[in-house]
Amino acid sequence: MADKSFLDWPFFEPRHRDLQEALEGWCEVNLPADHSDVDQACIDLVARLGADGWLTHSAVDPDGEAPLDVRTLCLIRETLARHDGLADFAFAMQGLGTGAISLFGTSEQKQWLNKSRAGKVLTAFALSEPKSGSDVANLDTSAEQDGNGWKINGEKTWISNGGIAGLYVVFARTGEAPGAKGLSAFLVPADTEGFEVSERLDVIAPHPLARLTFKDMKVPADAMIGTPGEGFKIAMSVLDVFRSTVGAAALGFARRALDESLSRAKDRELFGAPLSELQMVQGHLADMALKVDAAALLIYRAAWTKDSGAPRVSREAAMAKLFATDQAQDVIDRAVQIHGGDGVRSGHIVESLYREIRALRIYEGASDVQRTIIARQALAGG
Repeated sequence: MADKSFLDWPFFEPRHRDLQEALEGWCEVNLPADHSDVDQACIDLVARLGADGWLTHSAVDPDGEAPLDVRTLCLIRETLARHDGLADFAFAMQGLGTGAISLFGTSEQKQWLNKSRAGKVLTAFALSEPKSGSDVANLDTSAEQDGNGWKINGEKTWISNGGIAGLYVVFARTGEAPGAKGLSAFLVPADTEGFEVSERLDVIAPHPLARLTFKDMKVPADAMIGTPGEGFKIAMSVLDVFRSTVGAAALGFARRALDESLSRAKDRELFGAPLSELQMVQGHLADMALKVDAAALLIYRAAWTKDSGAPRVSREAAMAKLFATDQAQDVIDRAVQIHGGDGVRSGHIVESLYREIRALRIYEGASDVQRTIIARQALAGG
């Protein structure tokens, strides 16, 4: 049973504790999902999460004024990840895919959120390119004015939900200025002429990913989110909100690895005594528990700071994402070691956690990128 004492920390309000308890009950009934067909599993998970109301937390209410609650996003991702990595992925992509609309969309654009929050359309955040993953300002995809609209040409890759999403937020160079100041964001329905899913990408933890190409793809003027040249600001603002939640997913994986290891240490005997009586195993378990709590403190500090009204939490979110993902990797590696041969047996929960965690140290800003952000903030004095 996962430790829940962190819910008593002052970062949380009663509503957060109630939500986590309700979601825990939902997960016990609905998860893990059947992963035999990953695309269909994600579609089904989004539909279930939407029908049961959990996706209402992934995007703002189109008719309301309440902002995204980052503590809620983190709690949901942590809880889902502890039960099923694909369920966490399904929830997270609904939030990331609509983040630009939640933060910068017009009232008309926000009507898409009714569908995404209900689980009736899957969404995607199309930012990364073959030559510009972490270096967002260097992207090549171009958008040229074409009558009253825009014509987009280029390529995106490693796009989560690529191939199954019904709506994409695509970032392209509109050329108002060099580098980061010349990018814009566009809403692109999947059935737009000139849009093509050119390759499906397989990774060690099966998730729906794809390479996309745009060939003279025309979108209307009202497809632009925000104003011309505001794309980099939009992308960074979205990541500022959702980067902490990546750390929360890693935390969920780490908690599950610790729980499995505690059970293993109590139940498995070696040399006539439980593993838990070996001091070396106790040392591993102590380090794992320490890393889990330290990660949780950084994650929920970042989330609380954002929810308290801070305009940007780049430093706090970078620290949370970097530390939580790196330490979760170590926690899970120790869990594999404690489980011995079972830890590398295909289909074992610890083996699946080992495959799930690695990507989190890369996407939404690789670990070394987070170090750069933290260093620059420190050098700037805050």
